[in-house]
Amino acid sequence: TGPYAVNGVPLRRVNQRFCIATSTKVDLGTGKFDSVTDAYFAREAGKKKGGKKDESAFFATEAEKQGISDEKKAGQKSMDESIVKGLSADMKSYLKARFSLSANMYPHELKF
Repeated sequence: TGPYAVNGVPLRRVNQRFCIATSTKVDLGTGKFDSVTDAYFAREAGKKKGGKKDESAFFATEAEKQGISDEKKAGQKSMDESIVKGLSADMKSYLKARFSLSANMYPHELKF
């Protein structure tokens, strides 16, 4: 993931299945990452999607959209600042680049 300021990817938990390990190391600097715990990634307890649907719910015009809280946005910005300071121009371009596998490319055989 991220930093959001470089490649637009927010701080989020990602399954290992969707990650490709590289030998690239990024210096985290003196950033404060104490606030990032399991509770940080937990979803807020709200209404469950299932349940009995009635006519009023079907025709409801207001869609309840919950965006990212201001607290998480501020945390993302402060964490990004400390990381981006230590990145070279080459590293920034490497993190911005799109990556995809094509036919007969196996991630375990690649060397980054």
